[in-house]
Amino acid sequence: MQYKAVRGFKDILPSQVETWNMIESEAKRLFSLFGYREIRIPVLEKAELFARGIGQDTDIVSKEMYTLTDRRGTQLAMRPEATASILRAYIENKLYAGNPVLKLFTMGPMFRYERPQKGRRRQFHQIDVEIIGDPGPRSDSELIYMIMDFFSRLGLPDLVLLINSLGCIECRGPFRAELRSYLRKHDAHLCPDCQLRVKTNPLRVFDCKVERCNQVMKDAPSMLDFLCNDCTRHFDGVKAYLEQLNVGFSVNPHLMRGLDYYTRTTFEVQTEELGAQNAVAGGGRYDLLMKDLGGPNSPAIGFAIGEERIVELIEQQGVLRERGPDLVLAPLGEEAETMAFLWLQELRKAGVSCEMEYRSLGLKAQMRHADRLDARKVLIVGEDELNKGRGILRDMSTKEQIEVSLGDVVKEIVSMKERKWT
Repeated sequence: MQYKAVRGFKDILPSQVETWNMIESEAKRLFSLFGYREIRIPVLEKAELFARGIGQDTDIVSKEMYTLTDRRGTQLAMRPEATASILRAYIENKLYAGNPVLKLFTMGPMFRYERPQKGRRRQFHQIDVEIIGDPGPRSDSELIYMIMDFFSRLGLPDLVLLINSLGCIECRGPFRAELRSYLRKHDAHLCPDCQLRVKTNPLRVFDCKVERCNQVMKDAPSMLDFLCNDCTRHFDGVKAYLEQLNVGFSVNPHLMRGLDYYTRTTFEVQTEELGAQNAVAGGGRYDLLMKDLGGPNSPAIGFAIGEERIVELIEQQGVLRERGPDLVLAPLGEEAETMAFLWLQELRKAGVSCEMEYRSLGLKAQMRHADRLDARKVLIVGEDELNKGRGILRDMSTKEQIEVSLGDVVKEIVSMKERKWT
């Protein structure tokens, strides 16, 4: 029997990992410049954490969570998102006892049971960033500035930033009532799921992907018309700071995030290169979630980046390709093979990525091996080279060859690499 990966779960192969590493390394470097610290959270949590944090009536909790019951009868869930887990860790470990404003990020797999399609898998990976403790618009604008800077550094400038405000509890109540009244007039044109959402959470109709529901929502009321004075000032502040930072954006009054905990600023970064799954990142403010989960009354804002979609965008541009070793050793004869094996380990220890064929093969076979590996250089050492104390270093791109001393070959190779192989 041949085993295959579970549907919706996919291997990340060696030829692809370099792109993933580049994205994550750039994220860690940039986030560190902005004062963020990494946190690593469990894959399994109590299911009630997500029901309380995300919302019991959301599709994620009601339809998409991977859940299981352990031997003690506790219902667990594989994390469908990271924010609730980070706040649970923040509360449980009393991280609020230190700096009143804490900046955190995490990376890793998330799990949702939904129909696999292009840009959407059942195991997917996110880069998640949170600022906890600051309620002002500067945090919002700085966070958005950072994410757009991140995409620019990856060479992905052609992205669209959409922003909106979801208001607070005080101003969202009248908006919800107005929206529900509007939707009831168009109930016959809504899908069955949205007909139910009108009763439970009418804001969720904005997230529906069914075309006839989208048509209904084009003329729906706007949350921006219901903002209280405080929420208006906050949103105006975010827009002003983004303009001062030269961050281009469009206000989309119908932009809603798919989780119940969002308040005030919300945003999404989109591309036209990935078809229907056009969102590559999104986030917003969630000032009430911490208290709802039993923690202090701390405001917060965050975002999540979908790594699979970023990888796909980068690969479409063909910016990266798999990188071969700096050097392949091509020894000929038993004595040369013994010396090359020792050099191989010393070169690696000195920071030179290096390979050799352990079988005793002829020069042509070893050169084919180096070519398959996409090596930059090949060091050829046979009996004559050992007797002369001079090896042949061949450039695999230009086919040029020079002699190098074998007296201290490791030191010489390291020196040449540091000089860009000149």
